[in-house]
Amino acid sequence: MKILLKSVEIVDASNTLAERVNILIEDGIITQISSNLPASDEVIESKNLKVSAGWIDMNAFLGEPGFEHKETIETGTLAAAKGGFTEVVCMPNSLPVIQDKNTVLFYTSRNKESLITLLPLGAVTLNIQGSDLTDMLDMHKAGAVGFGDGFKSLNNSDIILKTLQYLSKIGAVLINRPNECSISNSGVANEGVNSTMLGLKGIPAIAEEIAITRDLKLLEYTGGRIHFSNISTAEGVKLIREAKMKGLNVTCDIAAHQIAFNDIILKDFDTNFKVDPPFRTTNDIEELWKGLKDGTIDVITSAHNPQDEESKKLEFDLAEFGIIGLETAFSVINTLNKNLTISEIVEKFAVRPREILGLPLPQIEVGQIANLTVFDSEMEWDYKENDIQSKSKNSPFINYKFKGKPLAVFNNRKNLIDPVFIKQAH
Repeated sequence: MKILLKSVEIVDASNTLAERVNILIEDGIITQISSNLPASDEVIESKNLKVSAGWIDMNAFLGEPGFEHKETIETGTLAAAKGGFTEVVCMPNSLPVIQDKNTVLFYTSRNKESLITLLPLGAVTLNIQGSDLTDMLDMHKAGAVGFGDGFKSLNNSDIILKTLQYLSKIGAVLINRPNECSISNSGVANEGVNSTMLGLKGIPAIAEEIAITRDLKLLEYTGGRIHFSNISTAEGVKLIREAKMKGLNVTCDIAAHQIAFNDIILKDFDTNFKVDPPFRTTNDIEELWKGLKDGTIDVITSAHNPQDEESKKLEFDLAEFGIIGLETAFSVINTLNKNLTISEIVEKFAVRPREILGLPLPQIEVGQIANLTVFDSEMEWDYKENDIQSKSKNSPFINYKFKGKPLAVFNNRKNLIDPVFIKQAH
């Protein structure tokens, strides 16, 4: 099968846009990049067609095993492909937990035959209970790309210290969700005027800020590498910026949806807006944008957390946290974008995640197996519930009008292409 990407701009790793070219992919391998129009079986074209190295999501929960009623690997990877991702870091919060060689292999053994490459994150503590360490070396050898307790924050300073020391010996990164649980415990919304008016128990910003401060102190003491997942506060951004300026080996990400809404959105008690960390204030959002622009925030993730109706159609206090995000992450950022170039957005989806995880960046060169995301950065489209590929539908973006849409992904000599944009060659 020969597939032609017609008149496409290459968004490359050096943050520059090349001239429009035609890229021919034959049986999953890039065979031509030129101004010529080679013969092909199918053609992908769109007015603002762009291509980059395949995007990688550093934070997705795929449900299986243990939570197949919320998501399965089949539905989750289809959602990832539709969202432009070719590789997905799988959170360890499954049943069983990703905490040994066999559970790591449950994911990695699928990769040779799958369009989407699964990258398991190994748990730091047994059963993600925060007390006893797992055999991280064994999981690292089996293919775990990093270590953390996923949705659950590591709050035991001794555990964090020992993990940083241990992982520094094998060159792996600790990924921690910064949240001091003794402060945020049982909170459901950002602590502030709005939570008080709504009668909702608050999650104060200081819960994140204290956790970041503690972990940075431990990092400074031990060395190693730490990545903060899903930061949400203005002060959190400032603390990480200062740590980077001091030379500490620290990186961080935000969930794409975190910049879309502030805490006022909870006035209708719609549980699709119940996320952890919670939607914060307008000031927090402004600082997140600044952090994205100046490089303090390295990565944008989907924070994909599918929840079935039984988990969401409850009183706000009782409903589970989380939204699905694999299919909308890029479009959210691109639509609401205030100050990023398209190259900077792609860097946070494709380049920095791989640098942090120690993975090679796919090259857009003749002879290379195609690991590509093809997208139109200007296309407007409506996100409809019937279009959702995830098994769960817990999204606050249903009926939202987006700008920017992934059209195709190529990986492992396979592809998924939006049929609307395929034309049969003549």
